[in-house]
Amino acid sequence: MSITVGVVGLGLIGASFCKAYKESGARVYGWNRTRSTAQMAKMQGVIDDYLTDDNLGTCDLVIVSLYPEASVEWMRTHKDSFNKAGIVIDACGTKKYICEEGFKIAKEAGFTFVGCHPMAGLQYSGMSYAKADLYVGAPMVVVPPVFDDINLLDRVKNLLIPCKFGSFHVAHAEQHDRMISFTSQMPHVISNAYIKSPNAREHKGFSGGSYKDLTRVASLNPTMWTELFFENKDNLIFEIENLQNELQKYKEALINDDHKKMYDLLEEGSRIKDEVDGK
Repeated sequence: MSITVGVVGLGLIGASFCKAYKESGARVYGWNRTRSTAQMAKMQGVIDDYLTDDNLGTCDLVIVSLYPEASVEWMRTHKDSFNKAGIVIDACGTKKYICEEGFKIAKEAGFTFVGCHPMAGLQYSGMSYAKADLYVGAPMVVVPPVFDDINLLDRVKNLLIPCKFGSFHVAHAEQHDRMISFTSQMPHVISNAYIKSPNAREHKGFSGGSYKDLTRVASLNPTMWTELFFENKDNLIFEIENLQNELQKYKEALINDDHKKMYDLLEEGSRIKDEVDGK
């Protein structure tokens, strides 16, 4: 693909974008807060060269893959160097803050910013775990500045072709953050809290798939997730309180030796799962 791409932040997400575009034949520039990481990326061929203000304006696509506050600050600092004919997207896990600020900065400086969230990742972080096929088949959520510009959405999709996303979903920032609190943030909270059981250190020999599924994301990047949780705290608090209320019902059924209540709770959850999955 004969385009030029700039990637800001060479962790798991950013470096995986780099590798996907490199495989497609694009020219890839990269920037990272830690210079040694960018040097390693260039030495390993993850990027062609460093992303600078001198070549930022040549990029058809810029992917800002930092934490939300750092992403906004980077765009604000470099706003006058973006290619006015190109597109800037982010890869943050929450959208309300970065889209509000990103749209303002883009309008002021005359470039195009589109909020994006690739629904892919690993329980590990860092460039060493990056892979070119990380996004293959994964959903991409897109939060555009306006919702009636079909040409803009087509441009975003076309620029992202090398990543081979499985689907694209257009959403408002508020809708995205409400849903992501349920599908992503809450599972991380549950997994991280669950592993704190006093029985966790003795589980070997007694655990199977259920344990592995529930604890897969217990190991996480606390700096990143702390920022994301507080960016989306109202939605996450709602999910936590809802789960607490549901768990209380199971606890009360056990305390009261209420077999029918437990059966009904389990049947209800099983039925809802089938309905949600369309079975």
